Amino acid sequence: MYSRMARYAFVGDPRELARRTQETMVPLFQAQPGFVSYSVMVTNNEVFSFSIWDTVEQADAANAISREWVASNIDPGQIELKETRVGELMVATALGVDATAPA
Repeated sequence: MYSRMARYAFVGDPRELARRTQETMVPLFQAQPGFVSYSVMVTNNEVFSFSIWDTVEQADAANAISREWVASNIDPGQIELKETRVGELMVATALGVDATAPA
């Protein structure tokens, strides 16, 4: 499994952002092949999103989906993408990913 992380600077109501994300972005991700899960964390005017995918290619493709969603659904003055990362998920207790299991 592979994880995509995105970090944004955000000004506004994080609960409203989470509501809109859940209502409109999550279904976009769920419709994609290889989608496993999605989470959002908020702290100190930053938003972190985490999505889990079966393959690295699917995780990379999520960047474009997210970028298009942000451009269409959030006021440009409210949000700024700071970084994205895609990498192999090594431990995820809720998903049964175990670092001691053979690759």
